[in-house]
Amino acid sequence: MAILLPIVLVLATTTILAQISRRLNMPAVVGQLLAGILLGPAVLGWLRPSEVMSIFSELGVIVLMFLAGLESDLHLLRRFLKPSLYVACIGVAAPVIALGVASKLLGMSVIESILVGIVFSATSVSISVDVLKEENALNRPEGATILGAAVADDILGVLLLSFFISFGGAQKAGEQPNLLLSIGEQLLFFGGIVVLIRWLAPLLMRFSERLLVIAGPTLMAMVILLGTAALADFVGLSDVVGAFFAGVAVAQTPTKKEVDASIEPMGYAFFVPFFFVGIGLQMKLTLSWADLVLIVLFTILAVLTKLYGGMAGAMLGGFTKQQGLTIGAGMVSRGEMALITAQIGNDAHLFPAEQYPAIVIVILLTTLLSPFILKHYLHPQPAPAA
Repeated sequence: MAILLPIVLVLATTTILAQISRRLNMPAVVGQLLAGILLGPAVLGWLRPSEVMSIFSELGVIVLMFLAGLESDLHLLRRFLKPSLYVACIGVAAPVIALGVASKLLGMSVIESILVGIVFSATSVSISVDVLKEENALNRPEGATILGAAVADDILGVLLLSFFISFGGAQKAGEQPNLLLSIGEQLLFFGGIVVLIRWLAPLLMRFSERLLVIAGPTLMAMVILLGTAALADFVGLSDVVGAFFAGVAVAQTPTKKEVDASIEPMGYAFFVPFFFVGIGLQMKLTLSWADLVLIVLFTILAVLTKLYGGMAGAMLGGFTKQQGLTIGAGMVSRGEMALITAQIGNDAHLFPAEQYPAIVIVILLTTLLSPFILKHYLHPQPAPAA
């Protein structure tokens, strides 16, 4: 079958380049994106965007967001609720404002500028967690606050993205949506999410343990995942919103470890690579001077807004300035969360298409710089003697 060769090509190439990336102490996602650039029209031209690639990519991002929700520890957020919320709120607001204004000054429309700001409000702390583990700092107050703020940051970012995609898309298409109806449907959806997390998911997962089938809890988790994603799409939100909160719901049940152990390997082995390769297929290697200016400016703003936004939030929560800088440094990495947001905006035709490759490069740069910034603030230099 013609479909099998592209699948083999994607899986083999992403595996090799992800392995090389990890050997070089870079995130595996860098290798997967490079695989898309290498195989796509930018270099070899062996793969091009197609319906099959689009379907696999969509499933990849849904599974990825489900796993992000599954890893969201609400108990940890409650433990450090006050500083975590301060860090998350300021750390989301600062990039939205700063990057949004910069985008507008560079000639983007209001809708595009807001979406760029939302993209850089995202945080992916997987790299920060690796650094904190390496430095034995994960259980320090700063490490716990970084993890708690990441949970709050994810929730705020998903909510911002969902409402913006819903209303921004309609406005750009020239439609006049029934705002009351749309808001009502989405409020009902989020009300249903509360019911799912508190009562329905625990009930369904307990029932799944009694099923006389192989991997009953995993099958039930997939039903919850795909059903919630479909429902989110039905009410005008992005399906990844439903996938994320489905993960949060399953994470609150005793079957979390079993579901995680079943879905995570298959997700990262098969579905997730197609999402990042799909982004790489849309990349171009020829960058103009305007692109280079955007890359430099946005990288500086992306780092500073999270670093000092996190510091301000942490200090409001009772931490010292040095601790606040450490927490802010732990929030710098954008990683897969920002890539997901950018791709969703691009699919909805709300993203600045010409600047899309440059913005993906900025996301990668902030991801690569984040461990060095975090290590710097975990080991501050002593003040010089008088």
